[in-house]
Amino acid sequence: MRTNIAAAAGSALAAATTSASGQAGGAPIGTVPSGKYKISAGVQIPRRELGRTGERVSIVGLGGYHLGFPTEQESIHLVRMALDHGLNFLDNCWDYNGGESERRMGKALRDGYRQKAFLMTKLDGRTAASTRQQLEQSMRRLRVDVVDLVQIHEVIRPDDPERCFASGGTIEALIAARKAGKVRFIGFTGHKDPDIHRHMLDVARQQGFRFDSVQMPINVLDAHYRSFERIVIPVALQDGTAVLGMKPMGAGLILESGAASADECLRYAMSVPGITVTITGCDGQGVLEQAMSIASNFQPMSMAERENLLARTADAAQDGKWEKFKTTHQFDGTVQNVRWLTSAKL
Repeated sequence: MRTNIAAAAGSALAAATTSASGQAGGAPIGTVPSGKYKISAGVQIPRRELGRTGERVSIVGLGGYHLGFPTEQESIHLVRMALDHGLNFLDNCWDYNGGESERRMGKALRDGYRQKAFLMTKLDGRTAASTRQQLEQSMRRLRVDVVDLVQIHEVIRPDDPERCFASGGTIEALIAARKAGKVRFIGFTGHKDPDIHRHMLDVARQQGFRFDSVQMPINVLDAHYRSFERIVIPVALQDGTAVLGMKPMGAGLILESGAASADECLRYAMSVPGITVTITGCDGQGVLEQAMSIASNFQPMSMAERENLLARTADAAQDGKWEKFKTTHQFDGTVQNVRWLTSAKL
């Protein structure tokens, strides 16, 4: 049952004046004038199978972090506009903008919009207790009695897999939540090192557990450096685990580097074989229209187009200098806020 339930009003937004550097969502990705990309009333976003879940989700997903940048009413409008056009995959996280991203999304999902959405949020807890508490907080903010997909956030440390699967760890709480009907599917995310992702999948297999999804950076620079595309996707697909791409523009840094345009970034990410959905942050209507236009008219890149783009971006990709989420702690919210791993205090 995917109903919207009452919740207390959220606190006033402080995120508009807060630096984005401390969170995995990244900075605003730039201004695109509304109307530059024409979206007619009947446009619907194509969908793909979400691994072995039996669900079909839009090939582009709406990132939750960037909902903290516009006004509350604008962010609610963005969510509903996306859902009206069949962009049904909604991303969020317990810690985004101090919980404000979830509160805003919860308001957007009223008035029947919950039924249009495939709702995902992420949790930071590495203990069963903190995971349970964070999940309850997220559900209250989102105003739901069930979350379609909950993912373990920021699997970025070599020992994160062991911590998650330990007795009294994250997985224990998520399995219990699934049995209780609060969670339908379970996945994990991370942006640091593909070897850690692969280890997480290996540990899961050893424990007789299969993730429903795995989220990772997929973009034109990733293909060259510590590549999730090359190292993780083949392993995930072997298990029937849905692959969710994020940071198609490298949290805006690829655009800053000049290595590729936004259109090229999105189309490349959507074209990677094995990808189900490409999650992108939209901080304004023009940016959302851009994503929907590219998705609704999507044609996979040809091999020649792909090779040409990768050749052009090779220099920018060296040493991960523009993928700072891989090479610095700038985007590691759970490093800057270690308490999030063991408590539900933001």
